[in-house]
Amino acid sequence: MRIFRHVENRELSVCLQSDEIRRSDAVLIATPEYNRSVPSGLKNAIDVGSRPPFQRVWDGLPTAVVSVSPYKLGGFGANHHVRQSLVFLNMPVMQQPEAYLPEVAVMFDDQNRIKSPETRDFLAKVIGSFANWVALIRGEDARARTGQDKRQFENA
Repeated sequence: MRIFRHVENRELSVCLQSDEIRRSDAVLIATPEYNRSVPSGLKNAIDVGSRPPFQRVWDGLPTAVVSVSPYKLGGFGANHHVRQSLVFLNMPVMQQPEAYLPEVAVMFDDQNRIKSPETRDFLAKVIGSFANWVALIRGEDARARTGQDKRQFENA
């Protein structure tokens, strides 16, 4: 994604990315925490999608945020910092469950699988809740898919 600059004519690559976002049903933001905030690349992507005014690609798009950190707070600061921008852009953000993943450096085994069954179960709950959130916001049938989503993480 290009660095945001306010210009009249947007570059083709930015327009193509914006079109992809417009065709999306939802957005799941997964972010590390840098200095109690989000990486500049993520903030830039949010900013680029917010322009031009009244043509925002983010408007009304159901969203969830998952944050990670090598520390015990699990990216709490990044999670809440990015939510401020999302609320301003009229993105309905899933409120529960909140997804903070602490100590990410020791979360995976040698084959990059999540070690803890509790963490896998929690992530399955997050994904199931997000699927229901998206259906609710989009006015679709909000079927519980927890069992199906849990299987996705059994081998993760």
